[in-house]
Amino acid sequence: MKRTILATGLLAVLGAGSAPAQEFEFTLHHFLGPQAPAHTDMLEPWARQVEENSDGRVAIEIYPSMTLGGRPTELVQQARDGVVDLVWTLNGYTPGLFPRSEVFELPTVYENDIAAANLAMAAMFDDHLADDYRGLEVMFLHVHAGQGIQTTEIEARSPADLEGAALRIPTRTGAWAIEAMGAQPVAMPVPELPQALSKGVVDGALIPWEIIPALRIYEQTDFQIEGPEKERIGTSVFQVSMNKGRWDALPDDIKQAFREAGGEDWLRQLGEVWRAADERGIEIAVENGNTHIQLTGEEWGAYEEALTPVVDRWVEQVSGEGVDGAALVERARTEIDAASE
Repeated sequence: MKRTILATGLLAVLGAGSAPAQEFEFTLHHFLGPQAPAHTDMLEPWARQVEENSDGRVAIEIYPSMTLGGRPTELVQQARDGVVDLVWTLNGYTPGLFPRSEVFELPTVYENDIAAANLAMAAMFDDHLADDYRGLEVMFLHVHAGQGIQTTEIEARSPADLEGAALRIPTRTGAWAIEAMGAQPVAMPVPELPQALSKGVVDGALIPWEIIPALRIYEQTDFQIEGPEKERIGTSVFQVSMNKGRWDALPDDIKQAFREAGGEDWLRQLGEVWRAADERGIEIAVENGNTHIQLTGEEWGAYEEALTPVVDRWVEQVSGEGVDGAALVERARTEIDAASE
């Protein structure tokens, strides 16, 4: 009996000793809860894939809901300062900090193809977008399904129906879209939206359907409105980025483990992830009594006409900052079209 126990113990020790050591440990900080699709369907699978690619030498601990401190607007700086190793954040929480990348947020540039926008950003990154991300090493950029109109009481079948309404938006380009429709933009991180709706601080929001279940938005809204082919009023750009110093210190094989996890196949998969999350969100809204409106082509045309000046405004704004906005708009549309084929 003693020999059996000793043998079993020795095998356990030998087995433990043969397991790969986790030589590289990383923290990943973000602003949504652990039940949000961004956490369960994107960040967790990506982190586990990096770990697998590294043969267990990498361990990534994910901290949702700003549990390491600070506000969502501080995530970029946390990564740049090395307070955390990795962040997932919304570029729009730091307005004007990522001007080149904003081209993908614009209405009529982004319409409804998530994967195509993801691939287009990757294709343009080195030559056109990289200067936005000094102090960071970008793991991947992505968009969500796009800004749908979610309102309390307002059945907004035309931009005129939104005149004077207060609408939440997290990005400056979205704020310009709201102004173009005659409404008033109110900036706030998305976790604050339910309370703002319940207290009447805002009448609605430009936001995708995927956030509906996590924040129980259906309890404060009546209508979810989009174009006839799921067209949206632009979108938002997100990033998963690492502190640049931490990245530069990694050996090449560990860098490759990260790169392989965020490649073209992953960017296409993210299109499916965010579309599926969006579909789940609108189903739950309707099940809870909200009205889902898909506008007619004519109704959507009125929105597009109202929103066209937003692109010109953006081009003028970034051109004043030394960025060739017109060229970025043309290239982004070309890359999105190519990736959609």
